[in-house]
Amino acid sequence: MLIAGIDIGSGTTKCVLLDEDRGVRGRGQVKTKADFEKVSCLAMEAACADAGTHAEAVGYIATTGLGRYAVPFRDIQITDLTCGARGAATLFPDAGFVLDIGAQCSRAIRLRDGGKVKEFHMNEKCAAGSGGFLERAAKYLEVTVADIGLMSKGATRPQAISSVCAVLAESEIINHISEGVTVDNILRGIHNSLADRALSLLKRVGMDGPVTFIGGVARQEGMVVALKDKLGVQVNVPDGPEYTTALGAALLGFQRQRKMATTAAHAA
Repeated sequence: MLIAGIDIGSGTTKCVLLDEDRGVRGRGQVKTKADFEKVSCLAMEAACADAGTHAEAVGYIATTGLGRYAVPFRDIQITDLTCGARGAATLFPDAGFVLDIGAQCSRAIRLRDGGKVKEFHMNEKCAAGSGGFLERAAKYLEVTVADIGLMSKGATRPQAISSVCAVLAESEIINHISEGVTVDNILRGIHNSLADRALSLLKRVGMDGPVTFIGGVARQEGMVVALKDKLGVQVNVPDGPEYTTALGAALLGFQRQRKMATTAAHAA
């Protein structure tokens, strides 16, 4: 029997499948749309295709993310903070801090033993502190999101983006373009700005050691470089960082399913 963890994020919906040894069998993702039930099905189907199996092989489903309550076929729903922490701690057991930059918000988490959340702070007030701002900036600069990371890494004279408001930050970008600043330098300036906000969040949870960087933005090499320069600590990035929260959901679902099975066996 497979265990599914489904993370319904504001940008994409991800699914991770675990086997009975807690090994990852498959992963899949689709763009999030208003019908959370449908996108959850599509993400799980994509993960099943990756695993070379079918949805009927999935015996337990844990959901997380903004749409976790809207999936009627779930067995359990868990907060994305809890799932992100568990997934990160499983991949990097020595890291006591997690930075998650997603499409909608950024969050810093301090971990306690066992990958549980001890303390967290979030930036939800403005899109300038999230991955969604990078997507809008890419449109202004006429580049693809996939190209942002490498282009930013090649910057030679990053241009600061100082505004904490997304609208004003976009105006800064337009001004830089009109002044002839290269796209590479503008992108690195945006990554530096996000790194500044990340540092502020991590300081609030008492960062004093390695940080595990998760979420879709962690795929961007330039963002990772900007973080390492700004934080001054080791920054761990898992393979497929956008799947970390879905992995945590699957692991917690696995734990819950095993506990239920043990209880049922003892009752019998």
